[in-house]
Amino acid sequence: METTINTNIAHYPTRSIKNNTWNNLLAILDNQAGNKTAWYLVTLVLQGVLFLPIPAVLMYYYHAPIFVLPITFGLYLGSIIVGMGGSGIRVIIGWLLMSMLINLGMLAVYIF
Repeated sequence: METTINTNIAHYPTRSIKNNTWNNLLAILDNQAGNKTAWYLVTLVLQGVLFLPIPAVLMYYYHAPIFVLPITFGLYLGSIIVGMGGSGIRVIIGWLLMSMLINLGMLAVYIF
């Protein structure tokens, strides 16, 4: 009777790891793990300076509906929660990119 677990690698099929764009992007994000606090602060400053005024501009000049305000403010509060909640660097940068796309999309919809 065998008392140890046999972890012979020959039983498992071999998988080749492909070096594609997605793996390169994840490697770049993982290299930024030491700068997580800096990315968190950049996220807050960028959203606070560039994106929080968007609802005022859209509602005053382009007569956008009121729901652009809770969307923008919710994305900003989400950034605070993501950063202070101990999320990884992939989540912090991903949230920044997602909120940028949503805010720029709202600008594009109501201006054009």
